[in-house]
Amino acid sequence: MTIIQRPIHVSLAGLSGALSTPITGLYESLHAFPLLRGLFDDIPSESPFDVDIVAARKTKTMTASGLPLSIHRTIDELNETDIVIVPSMLCPEGYEWRTGDHPELVAWMRDMHANGALLCSACSGALVLAETGLLDGRCATIHWAFAPTFERNFPSIKLCVEEVLVTAGDRSELVMSGASASWTDLLLYLVARFTKPSTARALAKFMLMQWHTEGQAPFLPFCPPSRHGDSMVLSSQQWLLGNYSVGRPVEAMTRMAGVSGRTLERRFKQATGYKPIEYVARIRVEEGKRRLEQSDAPIEQISWEVGYEDAAAFRRLFKRITRLTPSEYRKRFQAPKLH
Repeated sequence: MTIIQRPIHVSLAGLSGALSTPITGLYESLHAFPLLRGLFDDIPSESPFDVDIVAARKTKTMTASGLPLSIHRTIDELNETDIVIVPSMLCPEGYEWRTGDHPELVAWMRDMHANGALLCSACSGALVLAETGLLDGRCATIHWAFAPTFERNFPSIKLCVEEVLVTAGDRSELVMSGASASWTDLLLYLVARFTKPSTARALAKFMLMQWHTEGQAPFLPFCPPSRHGDSMVLSSQQWLLGNYSVGRPVEAMTRMAGVSGRTLERRFKQATGYKPIEYVARIRVEEGKRRLEQSDAPIEQISWEVGYEDAAAFRRLFKRITRLTPSEYRKRFQAPKLH
């Protein structure tokens, strides 16, 4: 917990192309403390945060959805701040990031960090944070869809997309949240850190928020690479899509490929990042997830259908990959039945 007696100044970066929800959500939530008084104990008598939306120029900014955003202050007006938050952003070219589009903000963030500020990001805002160079050699997280472009642009940063919140730096002064809606995890972390955990719990209850303590793992789809140029591995991948439940699938792929098991493993790992047996497990769990979401079939039946006679082994594997048991996953992701 970091206690600052004066109001904690928060600078939300109002960048063109940013998603409006994280900006407005953070802004409104950090101003919500007066609404909590009288409903919860131990709420600060004065609002603990002073929040501005900042940008390089004081002009109305157009967010990704076309919603205009008013800028309160320019970064030239701010010689210091306590927290900088870069929100989720869309890339100009799909999911391919283009570095160098925000040089003034990146330089200002470096200055604020040198003056003691926390630098935070929500979702793809981590791409801007990475441009400061302060994450080099450290861990980070981001929305899984932006992971490929992040890794191409910043190979010296270890990306941990399974985590919903990552802190880095000697002072834990670099804070990143994962997918778009995880700005709520960032919010609750900052409130707990700069006020009290009980205040964060009160805000979570009032706003109907929750900590994603299991991380992003339950939300991650299995998206193996297919444009790797190895036709043998690609044929095996395509075969597995319709034959994941057969017994001894790795042996079957080895026979079809006409190579040794060691050669198949080497080429599979090089092309996809997974050993064949690991790849099979991921494919089976992904199919298990789909069946849990879309049916009420018993877990034992789903286990057998995706290729595991031992339901206990399927449960262990499922929990290792998704961080939830099959029952927990179904409860989380199956659409509620309307009455």
